[in-house]
Amino acid sequence: MSIKKNLLSLLFISLLTLAKAQQNSFERPFSAADIAQGIAGLSVKGSVLYIAAHPDDENTRLLAYLAKEAKVRTAYLSLTRGDGGQNLIGNEQAELLGQIRTQELLAARKVDGAEQFFSRANDFGFSKTSDETFKIWGKEQILADAVWIIRKFRPDVIITRFPEDSRAGHGHHAASAIIAREAFVAAADPNRFPEQLKMGVKAWQAKRILWNTYNFGGNNTTAANQLKIDVGLYNPLLGQSYGEIAAVSRTNHKSQGFGSTLQRGEAIEYFSHTAGEPATNSLFDGLNIKVTNQAILDLIAKIQTEFNVNKPAAVVPDLLRLKKLAANELGFKNRLLDELILACNGFWAEAVTTQQSYAVGDEVPFIINAIYRNGEIAPKINYLAAAQTVAMQSNKMATINYRLFADSNAITQPYYLQKEHPIGYYSINKQQDVGYPENPNALEAKLDVDIGGELISLHLPLRYKFTDPIKGEQYQPLVIAPKVTATLSDQAYLFLNNQPKNIEVSLKSFTQNVSGELLPVLPAGWKSNPEKIAFNFAQKGENKIVTFNVIPSAKSTNATALNLQVKINGQVSNRGYKAIRYDHIPNINLFPMAAAKLTLADLKMVGKRIGYIDGAGDLVAQALQQVGYDVVQLTSSQIMLADLASYDAIVTGVRFFNVSDEAKEVYSKLMDYVKNGGVLLEQYNVNNGLKSTNFGPYPFKLVNKRVTEEDAKVTFTNPNHVVLNYPNKINPRDFDGWVQERGLYFADEIDPKYETVLSMNDTGEAPNVGSLLVANYGKGRFVYTSLSFFRQLPAGVPGAFRLFANLLAKPQ
Repeated sequence: MSIKKNLLSLLFISLLTLAKAQQNSFERPFSAADIAQGIAGLSVKGSVLYIAAHPDDENTRLLAYLAKEAKVRTAYLSLTRGDGGQNLIGNEQAELLGQIRTQELLAARKVDGAEQFFSRANDFGFSKTSDETFKIWGKEQILADAVWIIRKFRPDVIITRFPEDSRAGHGHHAASAIIAREAFVAAADPNRFPEQLKMGVKAWQAKRILWNTYNFGGNNTTAANQLKIDVGLYNPLLGQSYGEIAAVSRTNHKSQGFGSTLQRGEAIEYFSHTAGEPATNSLFDGLNIKVTNQAILDLIAKIQTEFNVNKPAAVVPDLLRLKKLAANELGFKNRLLDELILACNGFWAEAVTTQQSYAVGDEVPFIINAIYRNGEIAPKINYLAAAQTVAMQSNKMATINYRLFADSNAITQPYYLQKEHPIGYYSINKQQDVGYPENPNALEAKLDVDIGGELISLHLPLRYKFTDPIKGEQYQPLVIAPKVTATLSDQAYLFLNNQPKNIEVSLKSFTQNVSGELLPVLPAGWKSNPEKIAFNFAQKGENKIVTFNVIPSAKSTNATALNLQVKINGQVSNRGYKAIRYDHIPNINLFPMAAAKLTLADLKMVGKRIGYIDGAGDLVAQALQQVGYDVVQLTSSQIMLADLASYDAIVTGVRFFNVSDEAKEVYSKLMDYVKNGGVLLEQYNVNNGLKSTNFGPYPFKLVNKRVTEEDAKVTFTNPNHVVLNYPNKINPRDFDGWVQERGLYFADEIDPKYETVLSMNDTGEAPNVGSLLVANYGKGRFVYTSLSFFRQLPAGVPGAFRLFANLLAKPQ
């Protein structure tokens, strides 16, 4: 075979969407085993779409089996991003938690080999029925999203995790199965959502849809007559079974505490027919998921036979012939083939910046590095914009420097968080964006590698590259920011007894030599002193804390809003800045609206010094500080050593008894504190995974019962009890405006020495008194509450503050 030399590579910068571009960041180079695994998968062209409701619902063992053993294209559609759940690793809630779980799902998919999609549905918290779920989501638009993803992904088989009825255990779960079944039908009907057919997709009929039944949590939905597959096989190329791969994948769900033990050996998965053509022996009965072109199959067989792990470049000529031969083969894995060609050539490339962030309008300088280390085919890189050609030499880095301007469309803000959204779903501007986990790259380098006359197109996202003295070489996403951000410390502010309040704003510059002014925009009748604040930043990265004294209107009765405006050279922006940092996921940088809720509250407080023991993570301590409590954060060790008598009350954070290894030891010290006259308030814990089952001075049990309707009627079963009357007179209006839920994991089997003062229930259920327990013990008071104060206080719900203040007050 003659080898062409000096072949042309074409590199240019492009602002393209993921729909048009192949991405390859070369974060994990292919090993020889990966190449062999990939070559074996070239002859398979089937696809499977797995559908459920949340991050962690997916069957990672089955996904790994499908992607790496069956070698079909595999994807998971999670209708939500898990925004409504609890967070075991920090205090992020709602959309911020959804950001973390999105990245955890992407990390899981890198392990098990599947792709990841989402709909616009928002996880609004636990739902007991699919009817309630659809009422809040808006069923038709979530169905449209699922149809769009099916029409784009074109699966041969669709699999659901849950049934459509109460056995699913969650309204979102059942809803995901209903959406999947209806989308299976609607995707094939050109009369359903016909507007999608004008956007580059076609109607698509999958062969079948099945339910992946299960036996866990005491719920066995498997049956002997169901389709069965052993997915516990061992892959000698990868050196792991699919159970082992699945456990590593699932362990990425760290915000949910899903660290998993590696499973080895037989693992049977069961499937029940839902619709389409039934399957008897295989998920792919009646489907030809193999390439049918004999010439292609023969060439793949030749490549498999001749592949040498010590000389992978030797098969590159045949891989190039395969690329040409399979160019028009429907369903062929062209992207995988391109990756194999590059991997066999030892090709690597990156597009990196030396700074993590740049501002809109600034130049973004970056470096493109490329190298190949195997084979005799030496590419050239022709940088079209600069009319510059760089010849690549074996095992020598080729480098190109370039710069471009970042416009406002490139700001690092998730496409589904660009606008305010209602409770049940995200507002998305472009149909084409639906499904993507993250934004399409706004800034990227498009590299066309010409090898043997065959073009391989790569889209390299611009990333920040640096060397950490502990972790070594690191990559993080590039951040494009407003020139100056204005960040409020809280999402809601409570104005007590109509008194003014100082509100701090953190100004941060993402560019140099920038000046302007910050203006608070308030509702009619509200005032700010000063009315505006000028700023001037000489250097990028400077921060400045400024303070406005906000005076409420005497006529205000309802919650209102504060909006901040940053004015620079006549241009107005209104974005704050939020950074989320965890070692197991990439850095998350957000630019939410610079706004907060303002609410008036009639609040009395008795006792100001509060000790707060962190649990799994919440924002209750910060909320208490905002209204004037002196809050001291305490560790378990400090509790054991400190004299607690100086604290008017002590509060345990959410899930303290689930996450603290010292819970048993701390319990005795806390009980002594109560006995000697203190007030102890324990917030909710989950009924499983407890480090201690002793919570209070008298026994009670936690159960998985909750009231999910945030507007559920609350009845005062003991209206004269002190916690409903001192220092604030609690009335039914104090339960107005609660968010997401009333409470969760209520108490049951309650010792009669406890007093229960509240009763509540969801529609159609019996009243439940387990949300709030109060007991006098010695000279003090013990309180256990399953009410979701951890959501209400950061959201600025006045009645929740009033009740919480009563619970903290020392007995009279």
